[in-house]
Amino acid sequence: MEDKNRTGEIAIGASGIDYNTKIEERIFTIRGKQVMIDKDLALLYGVETKRLNEQVKRNIERFPEDFMFQLTMEECLRSQIATLNPAQGQHMKYLPYAFTENGIAMLSSVLRSETAIAVNIKIMRTFTQIRKSVYKESNLLNRVELIEYNLSDMRKLLIETTDKVDSVFNSMKDTSPLPVRGIFFDGQIFDAYTFVADLIRKASRRIILIDNYIDDTVLTLLDKRSPNTAATIYTGKLSKSLKLDISRHNSQYAPIEVRTFTKAHDRFLIIDNDLYLIGASIKDLGKKWFGFTLMENTDADEILGRI
Repeated sequence: MEDKNRTGEIAIGASGIDYNTKIEERIFTIRGKQVMIDKDLALLYGVETKRLNEQVKRNIERFPEDFMFQLTMEECLRSQIATLNPAQGQHMKYLPYAFTENGIAMLSSVLRSETAIAVNIKIMRTFTQIRKSVYKESNLLNRVELIEYNLSDMRKLLIETTDKVDSVFNSMKDTSPLPVRGIFFDGQIFDAYTFVADLIRKASRRIILIDNYIDDTVLTLLDKRSPNTAATIYTGKLSKSLKLDISRHNSQYAPIEVRTFTKAHDRFLIIDNDLYLIGASIKDLGKKWFGFTLMENTDADEILGRI
């Protein structure tokens, strides 16, 4: 029930409050603001909509446009406000008023009753909860966007890195043929070393070096071969220090078999089935002029069979 008190303001009876109604379902977003409609507020306060608006008009100076504004018919239909009261529908006698959070708070000073205060507290808490939810959702959305942005950057970096790695591996897999003959001049130490190292890397089954003069640097060079590629050296003499170098090398790295052979004057390098004639000892590459040639149509196994 409702009546007027001595000051002419509405006194609301508690029996008019519908506590089963979810307040958040009666909050709309109109003109970019969260608002409640006058008839929904009247329902919660337990008064007629007409009486609520009358009381507001008597105190209109307390309700500027950012506290309260009247809706257009288009806004009513777009927000489905008309359908909330089927009895009115399209035949609404007046366009409803929308109250912002500040406007609803001001209603408690116009509707001075314990019920109005209790209802307004409940409404204010609902608005606060909605703001928190919106903030959390917005914060979560920002985090998701940041994660997606970072993932996008990471994908770009991964693609760039993959391209670079592929380029490196492709260059490592360069199958361009090595020269079959040539000359290295004095001072071309690194060029000559690189050439022989590439030959050794090319081997997939065996490497056999026939060279009367070797040292520990030759062992290091042969370590560039691929795994499971056997390595054998035939040399003119095995000194005590060389034997020690070989023993220590083989105790740590893939073993290299070293045998004595004194019948060869030139140096030969067998890479799988290819036989190269090398004009200098491997340990002296690039120190003086020397030539090399791939002995085509020569059977490497026939040479080994004569050792």
